[in-house]
Amino acid sequence: MEIGNGCISKKRKLVEEGSLDELNEDLLERVLSWLPTSTLFRLGSVCKRWKSMADSQSFKLACSRIPSRDPWFYMVDADLNRSIVFDSAKSSWKRLNHPSLLLRDHNRDSIPVAASGGLVCFRNMSGGYIVCNPVTGSCRELPPVDPGQPLLAIAMNAYSNYHGSYKLVLVSGDLPKLSFKVYNSITNCWEEEIMLRRNADDCTKSNDNDEDAVYFLSTAGNVVVTNMQRSPSKQYSSVFTLKDGEEIVYFLTSSGRVIACNLTRKCFSEYPRLLPVFSEYSIDVVECKGEMLVVVLSEFFESASLRVWRYDPKTKTWNQIAAMPPAMSHEFYDKKLDINCVGAGDQVFICLSSAELCSYVLYDFVTNRWVELPECSVNGESLEFMSALSFEPRIEASV
Repeated sequence: MEIGNGCISKKRKLVEEGSLDELNEDLLERVLSWLPTSTLFRLGSVCKRWKSMADSQSFKLACSRIPSRDPWFYMVDADLNRSIVFDSAKSSWKRLNHPSLLLRDHNRDSIPVAASGGLVCFRNMSGGYIVCNPVTGSCRELPPVDPGQPLLAIAMNAYSNYHGSYKLVLVSGDLPKLSFKVYNSITNCWEEEIMLRRNADDCTKSNDNDEDAVYFLSTAGNVVVTNMQRSPSKQYSSVFTLKDGEEIVYFLTSSGRVIACNLTRKCFSEYPRLLPVFSEYSIDVVECKGEMLVVVLSEFFESASLRVWRYDPKTKTWNQIAAMPPAMSHEFYDKKLDINCVGAGDQVFICLSSAELCSYVLYDFVTNRWVELPECSVNGESLEFMSALSFEPRIEASV
């Protein structure tokens, strides 16, 4: 991993002066636990005391008490054989050691499909699941699961990374017959499959069978299909929210409609379509601070528009909450781009990819800033990615 030496050199100076060296072990651990994750890996090179402390369980416990860390965005490319992240705290790309379990023959085709806290879940082509801490490389292969009905969405929620408490949710079926199955890390087993009923208040029941592909002529005279483009890692993309004690999984159907599965009430709802079925657009769902949002790239009047929307359950309407400046979004026009997005705190990371263009944008809700990220280059080679998953880089996260 590429780590800057500035912070560590300052710590060496402090140790030489004796200021930090005089702290007792507990206080020293609490002070150093606030360092950026990328810096924690260099603690062992400072002195023997710090190396011993960095390897201790008490230090990992101190790190687990840090409320949150700036997210890293785990990038996915076509080769699936390397681990590269974008560090939002340092606005730089980093290369991680690819987890050894994923280098074994039966797992070489594994793709990341869900993430939560400091963990990322991978799925191989045979339907097996592996949960990994990308920072430490520690992995757990989950027990086999019967695929059953067609898989629609995969969601993950980590309750306590330090104690390895998390669940993986699989949503399966064909509308309107949906079900879900949960893996519980505490018991290390899959729970019984549970059927979902349609929400009685759902007023968006569609009778037009819009899950079938609809073909039409675009404004440019091209034949367009409404089924959503999805990179392999986002095929089962979904977001998990916990609000008022209710666990909800949101995912997109193949035609771009948002489905909300309330795991607590064991019911589901279809949200109103955001754009007409005969529109050209790419769409993705994200989670920011416990809320589901939708990002849409659409084209009209010979320009492109990238906007973020929030659903109001009271009025049952979508409301725009952010829009990329037209001067930035115009370059995406007529590029046949697929967007793959992921939320983290107050930020949304957006991958825009096609045969013609590959770009990465970070939007911050607090500052209302859209920033185009630098190109990723490793050993002089320019890399392009199709999608990303966000996670908190935590050395204490346990699988």
